[in-house]
Amino acid sequence: MQKQLLMGNEAFARAALKAGIRVAAGYPGTPSSEVIEAIAEEHAAGRARGVHVEWSTNEKAALELLAGAAYAGARTLFTCKQVGLNVASDALMSLNYVGVKGGTVLFVADDPGPISSQTEQDTRRFGSFAKVPVFDPATPDQGCDMIEAAYELSEAYRTPVIVRPTTRVCHASTFLAFPETTTARDIPAEGFVRSSKWVIFPKRAFEAHGEINERLVQIADDYSTGALAAFNPVEEGGSVQGQRPRLGIVAGGVSTMYAREALRMLAERCDAAGIEVPAYRFMQIGTPYPFPEKAVETFAEGLDQIIVFEELDHVIEDGLLALCGKLHAGYDVFGKLNGYARDRGENTVDDIFDRIARYLGLERVLEAVGSSESETAPLAYDGPLPMRPPVLCAGCPHRGSFYAIKRALGKTPAVLCGDIGCYTLGNAMPLDAVDTCLCMGAGITMAQGFSIVEPEKKTVAFVGDSTFFASGLTGIVNAVYNQHDITVAVLDNATTAMTGSQPHPGTGVTMMGPKSAPVSIEAVLKAVGFECIVHANPFVLEESVAAAKVAIGFDGPSAIIYEGPCISLSKPGEPVSIDAAVCTGCKKCITEIGCPGIGFDAGACGPASGGRGQAFIDRSLCNGCGLCVQVCPFHAIRLPESPNDSASGSRAGGGTDA
Repeated sequence: MQKQLLMGNEAFARAALKAGIRVAAGYPGTPSSEVIEAIAEEHAAGRARGVHVEWSTNEKAALELLAGAAYAGARTLFTCKQVGLNVASDALMSLNYVGVKGGTVLFVADDPGPISSQTEQDTRRFGSFAKVPVFDPATPDQGCDMIEAAYELSEAYRTPVIVRPTTRVCHASTFLAFPETTTARDIPAEGFVRSSKWVIFPKRAFEAHGEINERLVQIADDYSTGALAAFNPVEEGGSVQGQRPRLGIVAGGVSTMYAREALRMLAERCDAAGIEVPAYRFMQIGTPYPFPEKAVETFAEGLDQIIVFEELDHVIEDGLLALCGKLHAGYDVFGKLNGYARDRGENTVDDIFDRIARYLGLERVLEAVGSSESETAPLAYDGPLPMRPPVLCAGCPHRGSFYAIKRALGKTPAVLCGDIGCYTLGNAMPLDAVDTCLCMGAGITMAQGFSIVEPEKKTVAFVGDSTFFASGLTGIVNAVYNQHDITVAVLDNATTAMTGSQPHPGTGVTMMGPKSAPVSIEAVLKAVGFECIVHANPFVLEESVAAAKVAIGFDGPSAIIYEGPCISLSKPGEPVSIDAAVCTGCKKCITEIGCPGIGFDAGACGPASGGRGQAFIDRSLCNGCGLCVQVCPFHAIRLPESPNDSASGSRAGGGTDA
C-alpha cells in the first residue's frame, strides 16, 4: 500500500470501503459531498468491488434505503451535512429503536462558520437527542480510524453510529495508505430474517428504549476503558519540573489540533523568553456522546480549573459540568458559557493561543509577542477590508428568471419565496427577487401560507430542479390538494450546482454508471394536477416575461419551468461588446441585472455619455449569454455574431452544452 495525498473526505470514503461497506447513499451538501463522489470514482475504476453507491432523492430516502440493506446484514454508509440530518431525522429516531444488523455509520459533516450553510447546527447534540453514539475526529487520519471503529461498535451494539467531522477536517489533506482494491463484505448467509423486532409497535419501542439506555452506559465505559479509549488521549505538559498539574485543557474535533499547535507555540516562545510554563494536563474528547465519564474523571483528578475548546455548541463543557456536579468535584470549568471561548464560528490557532496564554497566567508572553509584531514593517493598507458579497455567476440562467418575473409582476404586490441553492442569491440587489428563505422545499409551502393570509398579493415560489425532487414534491401536492393560488418557478439548470454539480433524478445520471431516463418535472406536475405549466428560456427575456405573465395570471396552482444550463455545464461563447459611441452611461445594464461581467468606468467619456462614464465588459467573466443585450435600452451592447442586432438575443443561452 503506497501513501497518497488525499482530501479528508476522500480518505473517509476509502476508509469506509476498507471497512467493507456494501451500500453507500446520501444527498449532496458541503462539506460532505466528496465522500459519495470518491466512492463512485473507486467503483467506476473497478477498485471497489461489490459496492452500490448513489445520490438518493433526499437524506430521508437515503437513510431508509440503507436501513433495509442493514437489516439484511450489509455494512452501509450514509452521508450528509448537518442540516441534512434534519431531513433524515424521522428515520434515524426510529432506526435506533429498531436497531440494525449490519454496521451502519452516518457520516454527518458540520459546518462551523457557517461557511456554506444556513445554520451552525451541532450534530453532537443530535447524537444525544437521538441517543446515537458519536465520534468527533480531530484529523483525517483519526477520522479514518474512527470510521473503522464505528462499524465495529455499530455491529456490537446493533446501533447506528455517527461520525461527525467538521469542514476543516473534511477538506484538509494528508498522506494515507489504503489497499489498491477493496471488496464489500458478504452479507450473512441467512440475509434478512423475519422477526417482530423489525416492526416498531409501541410495546416494542418501550422495551427498546430501555435497551438503548443500557447500551449507552456500556458504550460510555468502552470509550473510557476499552479499545475506544484511544480516541480520548491525555497528555501532560509544562516546563516546571516536579510541579503537579492544577490546570486542565480539554478540546474536541479540529480544535484539538489548534490547541496542540497553540501549546507548541507557547512553549517555544516561553523558552525563548526564559519563562516557565506551568504544569497542565491536556485531553482530547474524541467520543463526545455518550460522555466518557470514567476517562474524564481520571483526567480531572487533582485539577482546580479546566478550559474547554470546541466548535459550535458547549457539548463537552456541559459534560464536564454535569460530571462535576455528579461527583461533587472541586474543579471550575471555563468555556463558551462564561465567555472564555468563542461562542460561535470556527476556532483558530491564534485565538486559542491568546486564550491559553491568559489562562496559564502568561500575559508576559502576549506582551512580548505584541512588541515584536509592532516592530515589523506596517502593511501598505491597514483599513477595513471591503465586503465581497456572493453573487450569481456571470451567465447564470437564474439571473434571467428572476429578472423576468420581476418584469412580469411590475408594480403588482407580491411575495417572492426563495429556497436553498445558488438561487438564494436572487435576494441581492439589484435583482431583489427573494423575500424569504427557510429550508429546502419550504418556499413552495410558505408561498401557500402567504396566499391564505394575503390573497391580494401574488405569491411566487422559486425552487431548483434538484430541490424540486429532494424536498419540493410534498408542497407541490399540497398546493393542488388545497387549491392554493401560487406560482412555482422551477429554475432548471440541469444540475445540483451549489454543492458541486452533482446529478439528480431530473438528469438521469446515476453514480453507478448507466443513465436512466430523466424524471420529467413537467410530467410530475401534470400527474399531481397542475393545469397551467409553461416553459421558457431564461436567456430570452421577451419569452421569459410572457411565460411569467401567463403563469402568474392563472387562478390556482401554476408553474413556470425556466430551462437553461448552469455555466459549469456549457462551453462559454464569445463575450459581448459595448459600443463606446452608443453607450450613454445610464448604468441600466448594471442596475437591472447585476451581472459581475459588466463593470463601469466613471472616468470614461463618449459621444453619447459625455462625462457620465461608461459600462465595460470583463471578457474574463462574460460567457456571451446575451441577457444584457436585451436589457440595454440604447442597443449599445452587442453579440459578436450579429453586431447590428439590437435586442433579439439570437445567441441567448451562451455556449453549447459541454
